[in-house]
Amino acid sequence: MSKIEQNREKKKLAILVAAKSEFLSQGYTCANMDVIAQQAKMTKQTLYRYFPSKLELFQATLVSIGKSYNERYSQHLELEDTRQALIAFALDFMQFHFSIEHIATQRLLISEVTQAPEIVESFMKNGPHHTQAALSAFFAKRLGVESPESKVNLWIGMLLSSRNMVLLGVAEVTQEQIQQTAVEATDIILAAINP
Repeated sequence: MSKIEQNREKKKLAILVAAKSEFLSQGYTCANMDVIAQQAKMTKQTLYRYFPSKLELFQATLVSIGKSYNERYSQHLELEDTRQALIAFALDFMQFHFSIEHIATQRLLISEVTQAPEIVESFMKNGPHHTQAALSAFFAKRLGVESPESKVNLWIGMLLSSRNMVLLGVAEVTQEQIQQTAVEATDIILAAINP
């Protein structure tokens, strides 16, 4: 990678870090591009060269938040032992979905859907489809499930069953609870598929 490309990547990363901070603290509607540029230590004009609109910057921010986790999820599905692969996947999946960052993103989407419906459309376009496709392929290949989508959705539903309480601020989920849910939900779905 040339020096110019390295500098472009550094600037892009600085913008995404600043944008994540601004979007998660102020929300999409109130997020200020001037503040993002200032936090990224560049002009607003430079910011717009990288991201021509607030929506494009928001989309890129969502992608950057989920990218590292999505790659880790898929790696777990390579494990030879099917149960261990699913449990490892479930642990990382749950840790991401119960992280402060993800919960803040979910709250942002819920609170601003009426003012800026395009952000939810953007989230859905960039979000959960990749994970479900990888899981569906795994369930079909490893477990012999025809039309695995409903089984995948049931398993994911079990993994995220306490997320609503976390979103409302009523409860917090501990690492111990994540571990227990990952194991129990996986055992339940495996028993249902292979009675």
